Amino acid sequence: MADDPSTSTSGKPTVTSRNTTLYILIAGLGLLVYLYWSVQSSVVRITPRQFEQLVEGSSRVSNGSKLAEDSKGILHEAGSEDKGQTLRITELREVRVYERVIVGTVDKLVVMGKDVEEEAVKAQIRVNRGTSDGTTDQSLEKLLDEHFIGWEYAHESGFAKAWPFLLITGLVLFFFISMLRRLGGAGSPAQFGRSRGRLFALEDLGITFQDVAGVDEAVEEVWEVVDFLQSPERYQRLGGRIPRGVLLVGPPGTGKTLLAKAIAGEAGVPFFSLSGSDFVEMFVGVGAARVRDMFQQAESKAPCIIFLDELDAIGKSRGGSAMNHHDEREQTLNALLVEMDGFNSNNGVIVIAATNRPETLDQALMRPGRFDRQVVVDQPDLRGRNEILKIHVSNVKLDEDVDLKQIASITPGFVGADLANLVNEAALLAARREKQTVMMTEFNESVERATAGIEKKQRVMNPDEKLRIAYHESGHALVASSLPNTDPVHKVSIIPRGLAALGYTLQRPEGDRYLMTENELESRIHVLLAGTIAEELVFQDISTGASNDLERATAIARSMVMDYGMSELGRVNFRHKPGSAFLSQGAGEELYRLHSEKTAQLIDEQVKSIIDASIEVVREILVLRRDALEALTVRLVEVESVDGVELKQIIEDHTESPRVVPGTEKKGEDPMEVAAATSEEPDELKDGSTPAASGGQPKPR
Repeated sequence: MADDPSTSTSGKPTVTSRNTTLYILIAGLGLLVYLYWSVQSSVVRITPRQFEQLVEGSSRVSNGSKLAEDSKGILHEAGSEDKGQTLRITELREVRVYERVIVGTVDKLVVMGKDVEEEAVKAQIRVNRGTSDGTTDQSLEKLLDEHFIGWEYAHESGFAKAWPFLLITGLVLFFFISMLRRLGGAGSPAQFGRSRGRLFALEDLGITFQDVAGVDEAVEEVWEVVDFLQSPERYQRLGGRIPRGVLLVGPPGTGKTLLAKAIAGEAGVPFFSLSGSDFVEMFVGVGAARVRDMFQQAESKAPCIIFLDELDAIGKSRGGSAMNHHDEREQTLNALLVEMDGFNSNNGVIVIAATNRPETLDQALMRPGRFDRQVVVDQPDLRGRNEILKIHVSNVKLDEDVDLKQIASITPGFVGADLANLVNEAALLAARREKQTVMMTEFNESVERATAGIEKKQRVMNPDEKLRIAYHESGHALVASSLPNTDPVHKVSIIPRGLAALGYTLQRPEGDRYLMTENELESRIHVLLAGTIAEELVFQDISTGASNDLERATAIARSMVMDYGMSELGRVNFRHKPGSAFLSQGAGEELYRLHSEKTAQLIDEQVKSIIDASIEVVREILVLRRDALEALTVRLVEVESVDGVELKQIIEDHTESPRVVPGTEKKGEDPMEVAAATSEEPDELKDGSTPAASGGQPKPR
């Protein structure tokens, strides 16, 4: 860091110094306005007739040194009759005659009513000499001579005439420069094209690979960059060349930015950090100028690292319509391409970029010589989540019952940012309850808050709705517990959560899953449809609470037909997804159709066939285990929440058949063996809960 606290490591003024300068300018302009107002308010403007009265009342003797005996002064009305105030001005002196006005010094008294007078103060009077025909009234000068009042000619300076205009012009210029500063962000119009990149020194970062966990493969890939920056002669001696650019790709929150900082911290070199949006401006050429300035600064600090976050903001593929040709973003991209691998390519400057949309980047940016190495920073596995939790709980007071391995097992799909928020939420819950340590209870509740939302315990529902929701959620839980290839049920609740969930059934996978079989997808559809089928079975009608269940079940069935080839239409993919592999597809994002209208009709028929078959399976399960459905519903209405252990006990007490319904076994397996194997309950975990892992999405109503 620089010694001067008002400057950054790059030598440019910091935000504090720029703000101080701005405050000084505002104070100076305010002072000028105040002075102008005070001068104008102290001047008493009178008419020529009042000036004559004032001269007569201030008449001197022949030598001009003493007032004449008949001098009486002048009483001038100030227009404040409502307050009973009058203004008395007397003893005209120090008269200066200008071309168009006469200025003099008088004594000013404010008379309050009839008897009370304020102390006289020195003031100025001003009278206009101009006449209606544009000439100058010379009679006022003669009047001054007749009454022996001394006066002198004076010439008004150009500044005195122009300073109000200069003040207004200064204000306009000030606001114009302020707008340029905001648009350019560089501190002044002369620095409009300067880079917005922030330079971090080693002591500012304080991050090494020890602070990065859960992405060991990515760390190994970028270790060569660190080794090259520390000892480049090892590679140059053999004729090798380190990759000029490293592109970090992966879902949001996996630690791409943290990994880039760790690279700079391990290598001990300067680190320039900026976002892709810092180059985008409304003025043409500004983005390209900032790219060139950024590399010039980096070259002066070489060896160093430039980190570009959200590269897709300026690196999108070129082309398209003629209207978008050669726009500002394209010029910025061209400048970046030239700086990374052009005739004037920089040595010792390594560019690290991060994005979660690599498919949108221009191919020229991805070729060898630019970003010639792509490192995937993916979601952590079970071991990775455990290591990440160890880092985030290092400053948290944990209770002895906290098992980080169990927390890691119940959070599949969580990334580093999710786990950091999970630990923080658990700490906040413990502090809210005035506990001395963070217990496992807080961590379990934090997982539920992250997956299902915040409980709405104060919401009051009428008994009929509460009973219907209880049957709905009991249907989900009962079917999920009756199938062999579903995730274990961790909790069933009819307490509203989140924005729209009136109840939820929380399932936690038993481990990380990367593939899904046809049987597993069908079982998911069964579980999703179980709620509305339970309502239909009990009440002979259904409610609107199953809309999200139907949407998700239909989406799975359509994916089975169109994406996975799990239908009678054969092993064919019928659509192309243009979205990013690391981002969930938005609801409004269109998919390319690669089939005819006739095929679209066949796809709809296959989707409906899968849904109808699933409905029949679910109905048979609920009819077969109607007693368990009723018992679970009664318990939910009573306590509002049932955990996995109690759920299994209720099913065992009210079911004569094996836990897994016969006929629902996986394809290719012996039904008798499946029934015998699943009739035995799995071992419980240390805390008494089911061997489950979280991250399973609740079934919002």
